[in-house]
Amino acid sequence: MKGIFLIAIMLVACFVFGSECPMHKEHQDAGMTARGNKAMGFDQTKTTHHFLLKDNGGIIQVETNDPKDVESRDEIRGHLSHIAVLFSKGDFEIPMFIHDRTPDGVPVMKELKDEIAYKYEQTESGGKVSLTSQNADAVEAIHEFLRFQIQDHKTGDPLK
Repeated sequence: MKGIFLIAIMLVACFVFGSECPMHKEHQDAGMTARGNKAMGFDQTKTTHHFLLKDNGGIIQVETNDPKDVESRDEIRGHLSHIAVLFSKGDFEIPMFIHDRTPDGVPVMKELKDEIAYKYEQTESGGKVSLTSQNADAVEAIHEFLRFQIQDHKTGDPLK
């Protein structure tokens, strides 16, 4: 009972003090992971995300941590193939739900959706989506989106 009371006090303090809460970032990360598990359909702790910037756009890649984890591999493939279709229609509701806000670059990517190609491919342990464009504004928006992902997911991928 004491533990529940202590957690309740910490949550109230975080609500009252907002970003001043010493546990604020941990709460955000846990929320993003839970929303990611729900929206993507696979366990985030069993997978690794990468967001790679390229001259003409970039790549979203997700792999299983265990090459024998066929269930996660197949869930990744289903999610990424679905994402490629949704993004091509200008639908970014899934990343907006996961991150609990509009990721950087999304408004321009929606506006220039016909200028961006999304290509899904399977990889040995998951899949990837290539985002490409010949439009400089679209490429910059893709880069903003991928940088946002790199920072929010803490992947350590290069920001350039």
